[in-house]
Amino acid sequence: MSDKKKTRRRPETRLGKTADRPYWIWMTSIFIRALHQVGAAVFLAVFLLPGRPDLPRMYLVLVGVTGVLLMTTEMLRHRQLLREPAGLTTLVKLVLMAMAIHGWLPVAPAMLTAFVLAAFFAHAPKHIRHLRLF
Repeated sequence: MSDKKKTRRRPETRLGKTADRPYWIWMTSIFIRALHQVGAAVFLAVFLLPGRPDLPRMYLVLVGVTGVLLMTTEMLRHRQLLREPAGLTTLVKLVLMAMAIHGWLPVAPAMLTAFVLAAFFAHAPKHIRHLRLF
């Protein structure tokens, strides 16, 4: 009996180029992702809770720094990340949030849309998340 998982991929599935990343970076990225989720939760709560509480600067810095670190660790592995839904979704999320913060879109629906979109593509199967679009 074979230990290898037998999966069939459609021949037209084009995944982006990948590279190896050290194991310690992969494990560190899990910790960074956990911190990012804490910062993102507080960030989202500020825009969804009534009365609009102030966003503590520490959480803004936390979500920004961990977001950049996560993109960096992902780009070490997925060399064409910005040609894949995972990377493009991040850019769309940032644009939606910026438009909401600057008043060009309704704040609560735009923020919620950005976070749902990000969550959907963060948990999508690999052949969807890392499909090379162009």
